[in-house]
Amino acid sequence: MDDQGSPETSDTAHTPATPAPTGTPHTPAAEPLDRRSELSEFLRTRRARLKPEDVGLPDFGRHRRVPGLRREELAQLAGVSVAYYTRLEQGNGRNVSAEVLDAIARALRLSSAEHAHLTHLAKPKQHKKRKRSGRPAQVRVALSQLLDTLDGVPAYISGPRSDILAWNRMAAALFGDWGELPPRERNWARLVFLSPAYRDLFLEWDSKASDVVSYLRLYAGCHPDDPDLSALVGELSVKSEEFRRLWATHDVKEKCHGVKQMRHPLVDDLTLSYETLQLPDDEEQFLVLYHAEPGSPSAEALRLLASWGTDAVRAAQAADTARNDA
Repeated sequence: MDDQGSPETSDTAHTPATPAPTGTPHTPAAEPLDRRSELSEFLRTRRARLKPEDVGLPDFGRHRRVPGLRREELAQLAGVSVAYYTRLEQGNGRNVSAEVLDAIARALRLSSAEHAHLTHLAKPKQHKKRKRSGRPAQVRVALSQLLDTLDGVPAYISGPRSDILAWNRMAAALFGDWGELPPRERNWARLVFLSPAYRDLFLEWDSKASDVVSYLRLYAGCHPDDPDLSALVGELSVKSEEFRRLWATHDVKEKCHGVKQMRHPLVDDLTLSYETLQLPDDEEQFLVLYHAEPGSPSAEALRLLASWGTDAVRAAQAADTARNDA
């Protein structure tokens, strides 16, 4: 190949009436993420996770100074010169062709999300620079009404940077009283890394934390100049060693579907499946729904949460208090 080239107190869905930005007017402007550095580190970490035997290359047993493939090995697999690949891994992605990026993605065994991330970093689209406007992301009225109708199904809408924009009564019953939080704290990254209650809620907390960071990384590849994202990453990097460690892995993932194991303070253990649906008129908003297998103990637990309704918050808080005082 040529290389030159705790539940809500309202029975209706809640859409915050006040701004819900990640930063605040009192937060100094954060430095944007360095796209060249992001490209360099992403390629380096993807190369480091591969061994010669993983890609059909001989390993002669010589001492390897770096983990994973050498640059010359990766260049050979991709069909580009070592000098060309080295420039790219140093963050110089100018004029790189889609064909070359595809070849490098294949050589690195990238997932579809990782391939998209590489393309965003190397060949960025021109996005209008984001500013703090003081206005919240808008959720269509029809979507809020839809959330209301999902009786017994925890559902919410997330937005850029994993902000929580709207939710129904069952989501609040399952995840906690988001309506009691300041708007800027209605954010999955802040909740998972800074709130002890969410460490207790998710039995596989490490998996949830990794997912949240991977989603942020994918968003960062598209919007490195987003000041609210930079502020969020800066804050969490200071406050959470675990966030710093996961952010440094440069892993990316698309929001999709799966299963979560939870331990609710009111109904104990739950096994819930979730589905993530991208909204057709806003690629940065997602409808997330949780459900239990019909007839399972988890389905009965959700039914109990629904029956408690607006009293579920107080009951869960009382259960937490009793457990802590025991």
